[in-house]
Amino acid sequence: MPLTYLKRAGAHIAEAGHIDARATVADMLAEIKLGGEAAVRDYAVRLDRWEGEIVVSRDQMAQSEQYVPTDLRDAMKYAYENIRRFAEAQKASLNEFEIELRPGLTAGQRAIPLDAAGCYVPGGRYSHIASALMSITTARVAGVHNVTACSPPRPGAGIPAPILYAMWLAGADRALALGGVQAVAAMAEGHFGAGKADILVGPGNQYVAEAKRQLFGEVGIDMFAGPTDVLVLADATADPELVAWDLVSQAEHGGNSPVWLVTDERSMAEAVMALVPRCLETLPQLNRAAATTAWDERGEIVLCADREEMAGCADAYAPEHLHVQAADLEWWQDRLRSYGSLFLGAQTCVSFGDKAAGPNHVLPTDRAARYTGGLSVHKFLKTVTWQRVTGEAVPDLVQATSTISRYEGMEGHAISAELRRGISPYQEKRASVG
Repeated sequence: MPLTYLKRAGAHIAEAGHIDARATVADMLAEIKLGGEAAVRDYAVRLDRWEGEIVVSRDQMAQSEQYVPTDLRDAMKYAYENIRRFAEAQKASLNEFEIELRPGLTAGQRAIPLDAAGCYVPGGRYSHIASALMSITTARVAGVHNVTACSPPRPGAGIPAPILYAMWLAGADRALALGGVQAVAAMAEGHFGAGKADILVGPGNQYVAEAKRQLFGEVGIDMFAGPTDVLVLADATADPELVAWDLVSQAEHGGNSPVWLVTDERSMAEAVMALVPRCLETLPQLNRAAATTAWDERGEIVLCADREEMAGCADAYAPEHLHVQAADLEWWQDRLRSYGSLFLGAQTCVSFGDKAAGPNHVLPTDRAARYTGGLSVHKFLKTVTWQRVTGEAVPDLVQATSTISRYEGMEGHAISAELRRGISPYQEKRASVG
């Protein structure tokens, strides 16, 4: 049956904005490619309003500790330990192996860390301390040799001390006081002694996301990222106040952040709809403005017939964050298929995952969870294969390979295989001529 929408999102996506971003980013990347570090510095002055030193050394990062309150340092260390331990468990789940497929035919798999990574740490409306911990720690656990981090400097002050301390704690080799497209380009090009990045990771605004998209291929990226989103699945057992705040907390990210509630309980939906405006009024002014726009323009409440229809709706939305506040959590965990990260139970709020729980918060948006997961140790590892053939396997391999090759019309492949059995194409040609 058709879904019932008690609240629908407005017509909020302006394609022209995306076109403008593409053109602007393309021009900036071209100018930086041509002008190098001088062009990057020029953009830093114009866009970041920063004329100070670009490079922050590891020793300088360490000095930021004295400017970070003790309670914040302790919280960051707690989060770092969770992130590191989870990343280490992820790495352990990817095993290298060797297998003898047939006598004389051995193959295997290796996991090789990338040489260099560039981690972007947003610093616009909010200081994204957790993003520094998430991306840099994960790269380090993977074994990446050279990790550069970038974050927008504040005019006259540089990168905020808590972000610098997070970068140091997580293990960055250096920080670059740069934001936006110029930061992404500098890491991709290897400016300021960073070395060219093999992969660019981390969230950012539409210009950062577009720069990563345009550079993909020249370098690897974690994913094409859009605005953050959340979908809450709630049944009659859920607390409407918790649900309302969980929606508002994610709407706080920005006015373009979708927030969705899917439920089979009308009274739950109506209670949440009444509570959200009260929650919004509680926020500080700037946060309230962003969250109110997100709720008004991107918020949706969907009423379903039963939990199976709720699960189907969630899979269709493929949210970045999927929070289940319903009975029988094991059923939901087994049934749900498309999400960036799953949060099971009323006590498992998305904010925990955003800041300190351990699993990475850099996650797929814009329904990309249909085909990919989030940032992980595996993104920083090349899973490569190898093979070795000895005498006993050669005859059958030659026969199979040459047969398939000739049916495909690839004579060179067949000859290359047959030479391994001493079958020379030149001898055959001479014999046929004679």
